[in-house]
Amino acid sequence: MIDSVTVSAPCKINLHLRVLGRRSDGFHDIESVFQLVSVADRLSVSIVPDRGSCEFVCPAMELPAVNTVTKALALFRALTGVDTGVRMELDKRVPSGAGLGGGSSDAAAALVALDRLFGTGLGRDGLLPLACKIGSDVPFFLSDPAAVVLGRGERVLPIPARDDLFGVLVWPDAHCPTPAAYGLVDAWRERFPGTDRDWPAVGDLGRLYRGDPGTWPFGNSFTAPVAEAFPIVGEALRDVRGTNPAFAEMSGSGSAVFGIYEDETSADSARICLSARWKTCLKFLLLASSPMR
Repeated sequence: MIDSVTVSAPCKINLHLRVLGRRSDGFHDIESVFQLVSVADRLSVSIVPDRGSCEFVCPAMELPAVNTVTKALALFRALTGVDTGVRMELDKRVPSGAGLGGGSSDAAAALVALDRLFGTGLGRDGLLPLACKIGSDVPFFLSDPAAVVLGRGERVLPIPARDDLFGVLVWPDAHCPTPAAYGLVDAWRERFPGTDRDWPAVGDLGRLYRGDPGTWPFGNSFTAPVAEAFPIVGEALRDVRGTNPAFAEMSGSGSAVFGIYEDETSADSARICLSARWKTCLKFLLLASSPMR
């Protein structure tokens, strides 16, 4: 039996994110295009002698004792009865609280690593119910690398992924918790009723994704209200747009922003330009395969 497993946990960007109305359960429905990118954390899980123990280590960032990875372990143990002691070490490279789904990806990576380490054979179908209990974005990370995502994030409709585009990610080091960001969207709509943009039909999102990124009609409901509350986000997005990307937006509920470029040379030039001001500035590639599948 193997005694350790390491899984890459890539983050995602939202190429498109429309926030719909608030549901009776307090959540909002969304229409979104999720895309895995090459910026990733790495999670290593190994067996230790002390039965029932969990040693969680994250050298690069202080995380709470109860986090998405330890939640994944607790749910896995409850389902399978496996109580072997484990050590979990997270090499954290994805900025936290940036709208990139880093914590959700880490949770999915933990489920995949545990399933492989203990040979429980749950696979994607068996792990999905656990993923749904951890967070709305977690199911996507067990799916294909590109998808139209609906509902509160639990409805994942895979679309053929492309790997012919490059990107640059800028994180302006601003933190806007997701619940607060939804509140900003609701308040924005109350202040500016009837001014919402024309959104592409959800049935067209997959087809549009395959088209020229310079003509993408995609957008993000969070961008304007979050940029108003955190002006540095708007500054970062303006700087990215100043490098002439084919497309640029904020990811998720923020605060990371990104530009999409049709060739690597343009992405390299943009990264060099943007890194003169922004400390966290990373080039990435759209992923056409997932390390968790």
